[in-house]
Amino acid sequence: MDSEQLRQFLMVARRGNITRAAEELSMSQSALSRSIQRLEEEFGQPLFDRKTRAVELTDAGQLVQRRAEEVLGILDDTKAQIADDGRLGRLRIGAIPTIAPYFLPSFLRRFSAEFPSAEVLLHEETTQQLLTRCQHGEIDLAILALPLEAKHVDTEELFKEELLLAMPVGHPLAERKRVMLDDVEPYPFVLLSEAHCLTTSVVSYCRQRSFQPVAVESASQLATVQELVSLGHGVSLIPEMARRCDPAESRVYRSFDGTKPRRTIAMAWNPYRFESRLLASFKQHLRDVARHRTAGRATR
Repeated sequence: MDSEQLRQFLMVARRGNITRAAEELSMSQSALSRSIQRLEEEFGQPLFDRKTRAVELTDAGQLVQRRAEEVLGILDDTKAQIADDGRLGRLRIGAIPTIAPYFLPSFLRRFSAEFPSAEVLLHEETTQQLLTRCQHGEIDLAILALPLEAKHVDTEELFKEELLLAMPVGHPLAERKRVMLDDVEPYPFVLLSEAHCLTTSVVSYCRQRSFQPVAVESASQLATVQELVSLGHGVSLIPEMARRCDPAESRVYRSFDGTKPRRTIAMAWNPYRFESRLLASFKQHLRDVARHRTAGRATR
């Protein structure tokens, strides 16, 4: 067997489906099936129970999975240490969809200007998907929102940001100088789907103040939520970073008076994997940006 076979086996194990694993590996389903079969022949036991639409690990497969993760982790860390000059290398960075398009473009431009030889690959996925990738060593670092529930992952808070009330131009609340949470209770909400942690933050904030937001529509992208707000489908709570990137004149944003809804942005990584000097520099750049953002808010 070789390391590529083990990576293919792990992808099937994690996805639980040969078709999805083959798509992610950019190889044909038949070629992936043959690779798994050769691995099973070498071990002399089936590693998967084949079902109609999925595959599940056998007891032998679970043992191979644990050992394969250990072996590949050692190989990857060894390669990274040998090639680690602090400026050249590849970083695999993950971010949730409510952060990636608003925070990372300007950040990555500055980082790339200082580290032009570094390759940064971005993965935009939901919180749980990113945590799983961190645990398995598929990404080096994830940028997401707290709180998190994950084993074998360390986190560090970066900064807090306000969630702003978004509404269409001409909305009754748009002309008010002060807006309280109670003021929005009569209005329907447009939220992201439940897979996104932003929706959890919004609902939690409202419930803590004895208010249950009524969502009339949900979307998978924050930009869609904003457009639905413009069309008058409802109001929403939008992160400050998204508001800064919004050029539209068809919607307005207001800060709540009193206790404001906020979310906490953090970075997460697997502490059991080798940390290259390049990754250490990336993390320090994140800390620097976070410190400047916090200092900027304090002086306003």
